[in-house]
Amino acid sequence: MVNKNIIAIDGTSSTGKSTIARRIADQLDFTYIDSGSMYRAVTYFCLKNKIISKNSFDLNKLYSNIDNINIDFKINPENSLNEICLNQEFIDLKIRTMEIADHVSKIAKQKNIRDHILKIQHSLGKKTSIVMDGRDIGTVVFPNAKFKFFLSASPKLRAKRRFDEMKRNGVDVKYDEVLKNLIIRDNDDINRVHSPLKIADDAVKINTENLSLDELENIILKIIKKS
Repeated sequence: MVNKNIIAIDGTSSTGKSTIARRIADQLDFTYIDSGSMYRAVTYFCLKNKIISKNSFDLNKLYSNIDNINIDFKINPENSLNEICLNQEFIDLKIRTMEIADHVSKIAKQKNIRDHILKIQHSLGKKTSIVMDGRDIGTVVFPNAKFKFFLSASPKLRAKRRFDEMKRNGVDVKYDEVLKNLIIRDNDDINRVHSPLKIADDAVKINTENLSLDELENIILKIIKKS
């Protein structure tokens, strides 16, 4: 059965998914869910608990702690935004670092982790009408979503967007470092065994290369309201 209360926005990293998903949610009075931040939250947990590092990854320790990874989205009283919480801690800014970016693909490819996140996502989808962005929302998480969009842009432009965002958040990073990480992440996402990044057959494909956020928002809202 088609679910009209779920809007899926997929695409590669830094195509504007999160920004536009939040704007669409605001326009339609839906709840915005950033699925990518959920994998970043698990990565943050792993780094904080010394489960993963540059040279090691203790999968047994991760799996034994999986029930201690409680993820939710709540209104942050400091900025009135719906943000991710890990074990009751608001961590949105803490998961937007290069250290997290360097390790998140290793976490995201683990089937047990994807299954754990999938249960949380399904639970969130039952609570309210949502706009969720990610890489497998329209293909795996909510394949019955009525509205599915897939956003794309060139690697160099996406790296520039990510670089500018990180600099605004006070992260000391170089553009070449961001571009290299983005290309590696794309390859990992496309080629992972479990829930790889791909375009849903019924998704609307949009190249965001030369679109402003207002233009992109208008395109998506027009499609939704026309149906």
